[in-house]
Amino acid sequence: MEQDETEALKAELRKHGILTTTFEELYNWGRKNSVWPLTFGLACCAIEMIATTMARYDLARFGAEVFRASPRQADLIIVSGTVTKKMAPQVVRLYNQMPEPKYVIAMGACAISGGPFRDGYNVLKGIDRYIPVDVHIPGCPPRPEALIDAFMTLQKKISEQQLTGEGRPRHLYAELPSEFKVPDYGEHGLEPTENAEVWNPLKVIQG
Repeated sequence: MEQDETEALKAELRKHGILTTTFEELYNWGRKNSVWPLTFGLACCAIEMIATTMARYDLARFGAEVFRASPRQADLIIVSGTVTKKMAPQVVRLYNQMPEPKYVIAMGACAISGGPFRDGYNVLKGIDRYIPVDVHIPGCPPRPEALIDAFMTLQKKISEQQLTGEGRPRHLYAELPSEFKVPDYGEHGLEPTENAEVWNPLKVIQG
């Protein structure tokens, strides 16, 4: 109830030309409206991602005006398409090169779980085995509207992040890594098969 009363008070003050905010809200407002995605695509989902930036959908309206060609200048990687085991190390390497705070959108069934190629020996069954994913977009392929919705979901997540306390994001914990091990090609696939720091599979208990 106190939250509702605070918002009502802010709305009333805005009618009189008075804006009130906190440093945390201002900081998050600036970050959520200036996300720079990485110019990076893997498969057919990348075509939908490209369409999202064109005039018909215009992702720039939501604060993603600039797609950067270098991971050093990007804070969002959209994993758009099938992640083969040959490409998985490159995706992790690109993620490691991005500065904090950084975010990941897994776009499409292939990026989430391997999609229709799940049973193939050469396809990774989800990029979240190696890097932390903030938003998943189901579909094969998802339409541009789905990516816009995922982007807005990420913006909402950024706007609610705390700068202090237990609820702060992982990049504000000094003991947590910002880079993860790049998997190597082993005799029977990638080694390690997953990153234990981010991959927490569901345990099936048969009773």
